[in-house]
Amino acid sequence: MLVARSSPFGGKTRTRVLLALGLLSESYPRELARVLDASLYGVQEALKGLEVDGIVSGRNAGRTRLFRLNPLYFASEELRRYLLRLVEPEVELKKRVEDLRRRPRRTGKPL
Repeated sequence: MLVARSSPFGGKTRTRVLLALGLLSESYPRELARVLDASLYGVQEALKGLEVDGIVSGRNAGRTRLFRLNPLYFASEELRRYLLRLVEPEVELKKRVEDLRRRPRRTGKPL
């Protein structure tokens, strides 16, 4: 049976990007695309729209642009709680986020 899921933030990719950012705190477009199994262009466009809307904020870290939920958004705490509630049934997404390596590997450490 096919279950229809709504996209409360305007589109499936936008919604999934927000869910992932709610779990990750901060990320860059390529990592989000990999976690969401989505096209890089689609994720970049979703982030661009969300940034224009003021829901996410971006900052440069070297040549990489990092995105996070905008702490200055008027309903940032409510949004964060809502995203955590929406992500509860997303078992696969939560597993992919948990499996991400978030720190560099020690020099010389074998794979």
